[in-house]
Amino acid sequence: MQPVFDDRRYLIPFRATLLPQILTDVLVIGAGVAGMRAALAAAEGGADVILAAKGTLNDSNTYWAQGGIAAVLNESDSVDGHVDDTLEAGAGLCDVPVVRRVVEDGPSRIRELIEWGMAFDRHEPTGPDPGQLCLGREGAHSHARIVHADGDATGRALVGTLNARLHGHESIRRFDQCFVIDLITQDSNPPQCLGAVTHHPKYGLQVIWAHATVLASGGVGQIYRESTNPPVATGDGLAMAYRAGADLADLAFMQFHPTTLYVAGASRSLITEAVRGEGGQLIDRLGHRFMPDYDDRAELAPRDIVSRSMLKQMAKTDHTNVFLDVRHMGEDFLQKRFPGIYKLLGRFDINPTTQPIPVHPSAHYMIGGVRTDDRACTNITGLLACGEAACTGLHGANRLASNSLLEGLVEGRTAGGTARQLANEFSGNSPRPVQIISNIRQSDRSRLDLSDVRSSLRSVMWRHVGIERDGQRLQEVQKMFEFWARYTMYKIFDKRTGWEAQNLLTVGAMVTQSACWRQESRGTHFRMDYPEMDEALRIHDLWRRGATSPQTLSSLATS
Repeated sequence: MQPVFDDRRYLIPFRATLLPQILTDVLVIGAGVAGMRAALAAAEGGADVILAAKGTLNDSNTYWAQGGIAAVLNESDSVDGHVDDTLEAGAGLCDVPVVRRVVEDGPSRIRELIEWGMAFDRHEPTGPDPGQLCLGREGAHSHARIVHADGDATGRALVGTLNARLHGHESIRRFDQCFVIDLITQDSNPPQCLGAVTHHPKYGLQVIWAHATVLASGGVGQIYRESTNPPVATGDGLAMAYRAGADLADLAFMQFHPTTLYVAGASRSLITEAVRGEGGQLIDRLGHRFMPDYDDRAELAPRDIVSRSMLKQMAKTDHTNVFLDVRHMGEDFLQKRFPGIYKLLGRFDINPTTQPIPVHPSAHYMIGGVRTDDRACTNITGLLACGEAACTGLHGANRLASNSLLEGLVEGRTAGGTARQLANEFSGNSPRPVQIISNIRQSDRSRLDLSDVRSSLRSVMWRHVGIERDGQRLQEVQKMFEFWARYTMYKIFDKRTGWEAQNLLTVGAMVTQSACWRQESRGTHFRMDYPEMDEALRIHDLWRRGATSPQTLSSLATS
């Protein structure tokens, strides 16, 4: 990374012991599926837990997830089949033991949710398979194994179920609107995480001291102009982990979802992959169904293949989008199976039974993240990570559809259990505040307009670090980041808009750096100047603050 990103350890000046103090056994940062499940697991043995949400529970990627959760729940399916599908999608970079562990635990996590009251969709009592779970199929899955709820509102139902478990739990405190600025670490070998410095619009700056900290802060989708992610997904967790000295892995691999609603002036609303799983077809402006021209799996090919094929077809037809055709499905089926999408389309005067849906790819899921081991531990003592913020080796170079909520459930439980064990080692003693001092001299350089920086950053990332990439353009983008950073990273801000801008710059620069280093095409990372896979690069790239080149590993489980 450029020195401008490595000079600043903390974003703000502070003296830790002079700020308001909050003590807890376990601090969980992020309130999506991974964070909520981690909090529940950490509290099982009576550990005191604080769950810090940047916004509210409705602001997470989990809440807006439509498709469902992948798990082996049918006798015609198998763990081996799910593992094989995950490995195939991962393009040679999945860690097999991690894949098998997560897939094997999937059915137990689904049964647990059912016990907790989550109402997954089931077949009608009078129809075939009466009362059995409805299992959908999505891209790159060889079997129908996706459980869903309320048609296309699985995420909302999942958040409601987990929140009901959290609500009233005597060992869990939830802090909404709590912006975590930085992880606090003590210099040692290895460094130790002691908690975090936070900001609340009502209470101001606070320090939360914890025996164990779980980073479950989600993704980075807002570094792209076209994104399915909510506004809170500004990569804060990855940026603060980088500043603290954590290893970040595989950041070149950003997954782009093929089908988001493409209406001028509107946000990019997700059209779940389950629509294609139920028979939706992609057509161009001339009405031609084009996916069979690119891949034998047609609309059910992996997301990276579908996204690139859409771009090629748009170029061929000189059009800004393609269309998702579901006219043959019928109104009754669409309203029942995809009620949320049907209502969404109605708000834009689109009747999917009579006209195809305009769609376009958008940034969706960060596959890379903070490197963790099989206990969710990072290279920083006391810091764990799970969910989209972590990189476990499950997804390889391309995530298999509906494996993300599965990972959040499984790895969130693992991270929370490990955090509880770490807290128990202190035998019930509260964390002890430590004198950590951040001295930062105010920069005398002029300040760039933050809204301009964010807009330019997101536009450049979309054009040059998006679905298709080129080495020369990537180097140009690196220079742009260095320029923006000189006038932004050295500044001291007192509001989250400023801290978010600094985090977006940090994460965008890291993604670009990793994409520039990986001189091949693999999974979601496609280099037009290196269009083939290189067996020599069947490795993970790990970046740490202060390093000018990555450490490389054949497996993330390697010590």
